[in-house]
Order: sequence, then C-alpha cells, then structure tokens
Amino acid sequence: MHLVIFKKDKKELIDHSSLEKFECMKLKNVELELGKIYQSLVEAETLATRSGSMVHTDYQLSATNLVRYLVLRRYDLRFLHDSLSELGVSALRSSEGYVWRNVTDALKLVKLLRGEVWSPADAPSIGYKKSKKIIRKHSNRLFNARDQRHRTEIMVTMPAEAAVDKILVKNLIYEGMEIARINLSHGDVGEWQAMVNNIKQAASELKMPCKIYMDLSGPKIRTGSIQLKEKNKKGKIKVTDKIGLKNGDHLVLTKKQLNAKKPKYGSSGELIRPAKISVSLPAIIDDAEIGHRILFDDGKIEGSIIQKKKDELEVVIVNTPQLVKLGSEKGINLPDSHLQLPSLTENDLTNLPFVVSNADMLGYSFVRNADDVKKLYSELNKYQSEHLGIIFKVENKDAFENLPLILLEAMKRPGIGVMIARGDLAVELGPERIAEVQDQILWICEAAHVPVIWATQVLENLSKTGQASRAEITDAAKSARAECVMLNKGPYVVSSVRLLKNILFKMESHTTKKKSTMRSLKIAQKAMAKLGSNEVFPVIPEADGLQSE
Repeated sequence: MHLVIFKKDKKELIDHSSLEKFECMKLKNVELELGKIYQSLVEAETLATRSGSMVHTDYQLSATNLVRYLVLRRYDLRFLHDSLSELGVSALRSSEGYVWRNVTDALKLVKLLRGEVWSPADAPSIGYKKSKKIIRKHSNRLFNARDQRHRTEIMVTMPAEAAVDKILVKNLIYEGMEIARINLSHGDVGEWQAMVNNIKQAASELKMPCKIYMDLSGPKIRTGSIQLKEKNKKGKIKVTDKIGLKNGDHLVLTKKQLNAKKPKYGSSGELIRPAKISVSLPAIIDDAEIGHRILFDDGKIEGSIIQKKKDELEVVIVNTPQLVKLGSEKGINLPDSHLQLPSLTENDLTNLPFVVSNADMLGYSFVRNADDVKKLYSELNKYQSEHLGIIFKVENKDAFENLPLILLEAMKRPGIGVMIARGDLAVELGPERIAEVQDQILWICEAAHVPVIWATQVLENLSKTGQASRAEITDAAKSARAECVMLNKGPYVVSSVRLLKNILFKMESHTTKKKSTMRSLKIAQKAMAKLGSNEVFPVIPEADGLQSE
C-alpha cells in the first residue's frame, strides 16, 4: 500500500508500512520513558509509604503522594508529555494530586496501544476526583467556607482603625472578607484585643462567620535610627531621617546601637568616612560574608559586602543608578547569608498564649526548615492549641528550597497551609524569578494537598488609590488558582474586597490550578537527595530551579 503526498511541488511515494514502523518506534520510545519513571516510583515507594506513616492520619495519602511527585519532577517531562498528548493519553501536566494513578494509567494505555495488557504493582493510590476532595477537605478545615459561590477565600489585613471602627470591619465582612488578618508586628495586645472583639461582634450581627488569622512577627532585620542634621537651601539647619544612596556609595553597618552618621568628604570630594547606621539584629554582622548581597527597603537599594570586621560590615551600593533615600526601620535582606537567627523570638513566645486564645489560624514567619517546624510545634504543645490552624509563610530562599521537607514535618499536625509571601520572595530571589517560584510552590502544595494563600500586593493600587491597574486585575485573576487570597490594608480596601470577590467568581468557572510544561525541578532533586540518598536517587542532569548567580 502506498500514500501519495506533495512536497516542494514534487510528487513522492511513501510506503505505508514504513510509516507504521516509524509510529511503532515512537510508541516504543514513549513506553520506555514512562517505564523509567514508573520504575523510579517503585524504587521510591518504601520511602513514600514510610513518609505517609509518619504524619497525621489526615495526611497519610498526601505525604505519600508528595514524595511520589518529587520523584516525578526529577525528570524533564516536556517532550514525553508532548508525545503522550498526540496519542490522547496523558494528563501528566495536572498530575500533582494523584501521581501514582496518573503515571500507571498512562503507561497502561500506551502498552494497550502496543497490544500488551499490563497491571502496575499494588500500591495505595488516589485518582483525580479523590485528590480534589482531599484538598477541598483540608481547605475547608483551615479556612472559612461559608460562600459556596467561589472556592477561593478572601483574607484582609486589618488596619489600625479596625480596633475602633466596627462599621469598617462590618463592611469588609459584608462585601466578602472571610478571614481577618491581624499582624502582630504592629500595635499591642490592647489594640489586637479590640480588633478581635470588633471582628467577632460584626460577624455575629451579620450572621456571617469570619475567622481570625494572626501573624507572629519573627525576627525583623531593620535599619536603626537615622536622625541627621543638614542645611537646607536657605542655610538653616534641619533634621532628616534619611540617607541618600546610589551606585558607588559606601555604607557601614554596625552592631553598636547608635544614631546614624552621614558620610564625610574631603575638599576634593574624596570619601574620608562612609555613612554608618546600626541594625536591629546585630547577629547578622557575624553571619554575613564578603561578597554576599545585601538589600534594603524591599530591594530598592542593593549592596555588596566588601569588608567585614568584628562589629561592622562595609557595603558598596550597586544596581541602584538613581539616588534612593534609606530611612529608619527599613527592612534588610541577606539572600546569600545563612542567618543563625531564631525563627521564634522572645516576643513571639510572649504573644503565643494570646494567639492560641483568640485566633483560628497562626502565621509562622521566618520558617526556613523542618527543625523550625518542630520548634513551633513544641511550643504549641504547651497550650490547648488543637483548634489552631498553622500557616507556614514562604518568604525566604531557604523556606522555598526546603518546602517539601517543611511540609512533611508540618503534616504531623492537622490543619496546615502555606502562604506565598511574594514581596519578600521577590526581594530574596529577584523579581524576574517570582512568577516561576510561586508556580513551583503551588505545584508542591497541590501534590501535598495543602491549601495555599496568595499574598502581597493583590489589588494594591485599588486599595490605596481607589483605581485598579489593568496589570493587577490580571494578577488578581491568576490568584484564583490558590485556596485563599490576601489583600493588604488601604483606604479603599472595601472596594478591593468587592472587586476581588467578583473576579474569583468569574475565574473559577474557567480555571482550576494550572497546566505546566513539566520541566524538571531542582527543588525536587534536592528534596529527594535529603529524603533518600544520592545513590538511590541520583541527580538527573538539566534540572531547573534556583541558579547560583
């Protein structure tokens, strides 16, 4: 039998049997690739089931599935998935919640196309529908699910006015706020208690439940006091609370708690003494090293450490072409430094009883690894905290890279979630990587059936100015992939809640979670190396993930 085709105006005859042989060869290659993945899953099954046996009963299948997902994502699946899609076989791009069934079903169908009947090894597994039910169950336990029109909950950060203005709180709940966030980095116990009272009273009067979430502060690395005297244009002395910095400027950070000193220049403009400021946590001076990056004020100013002394660091400003003014109490990030700071401060431990007594959820800041999870759980065991949901905030490089291990430890207690703190992550990892990283966090959490809070700058322009930009509308629409979205405070935040609720309602009828190209993930490579060994799970080349820069 022959097939006639036209190519470049020349008639060619192709043997149909040759085409069949070519397609059979492609099918065989697909089967071999799937077979390799299946064999890796089988080899990791002891580890996966052991991980499932070490967590709370609510998460046994979830922990097992998470380990299987890490095995799967060690591979670059892009070309395999394209071949499977042509055959109408695979849904590997949405396999997060049910890895074993997804891979084995795909392999079974490919073998059937080749005329072979096959059954996988017996292993506990879940399918697509059950995976969705599990994450919905975990989400409902953690969040307030009163409004069935949309599945993504809305959290709002309480402004200081919420302590005295019950009408504001009432309007927020009426428009769609289902979780009220109280940030313990600001205010005091009296203000927090007043907010709690207003939230509960407003929710009761409206007959619309609203849960309360409280953030522990964690260690805050900030600039010290800046009060400098300088002459204005009229020659009069004035006090400024900022130091201007740009490329090439030098700045000294000191352990000594002193007021800032401005730079001193010679008659020819040469630098005699750089500006000097103190830091809120002097221990960072010990942990930082020459060559490490340091960022100030949400990354607006970047520096590189060029000299280290016992009590000081000298920094040269880079990647800051325009003059930026650095003020007191501004955040400092050291993304390259391994900081020996406690994830729970003395202040956090002091506030913990208040949180346990008044909150439905606790936000754990500065978590970096599984040991930090153990420390929090050890403290919570001192109180009757079984009702308390725990949200692990991924806000630094360590937390992102250790996320699978953090989740496996966190699953030893029911009612957990993850917050993607996109602002802090963008500072630590660079703004060009935040879109990629937030997707990876969503994938890992979906594999673990753990609900996610999408946070930072959602509809921020609308909340602050009353007008939403087109870009932030698109960002808000993308947030529907998470189980909860957090809005920050602002004079127009009620309008933001109203708009976000409408966006979520519309988007959830169009999308659920995502599809990806399934490139291999470095985070999966690292996690499997820590969970098992490099001999059992060797690194597969060309994995994607955090690159050293």
